[in-house]
Amino acid sequence: MPPDAPKLRKPVVLVGMMGAGKSAVGLALAQLLGVDFLDSDDAMVEAANMSIAEIFERDGEDFFRARETEVIDRLLTGKPAIVSTGGGAFMAERNRILIAEKAVTVWLKADLELLWNRVKHKTTRPLLRTDNPRRTLGEIFETRTPIYALADLAVNARDDYSIEDMARAVMAALQEAGIVGQ
Repeated sequence: MPPDAPKLRKPVVLVGMMGAGKSAVGLALAQLLGVDFLDSDDAMVEAANMSIAEIFERDGEDFFRARETEVIDRLLTGKPAIVSTGGGAFMAERNRILIAEKAVTVWLKADLELLWNRVKHKTTRPLLRTDNPRRTLGEIFETRTPIYALADLAVNARDDYSIEDMARAVMAALQEAGIVGQ
């Protein structure tokens, strides 16, 4: 990393709906900042040696959420990094408290239509395995939006943004908040 590269002062946790771009934007942001990118879903898959959908199916959502908290705690220990969480992670108060103690949260805020366009052809979303996934996504969106609004910062996603555009928008918000500096 060049000596004049921006410095991340504390971990950043990206929160938001499935399809908001937490993983893709998180990786691009980590590259811009020269820090590690950590994904709580990837860490869960690696630890369990099975997919998120398989964990949900075999052990249920309560089991998954308890393990998710443990993983997030582990990922936030150490040097500052960019951490992407699963869409439901921030819904649990225990996770919000844990994250608030150790990191700053950034809500990748996308409207329902943009989210639907991004997830409608994916089969890896266990919560959307319903008779009407579009309606289900809308219900999840309505439930989660007030909780995501509790994040420290929010950055609006736009249909015309590339991943890099969104990463730069997040970095600008972090710089403005004093989380990234020289």
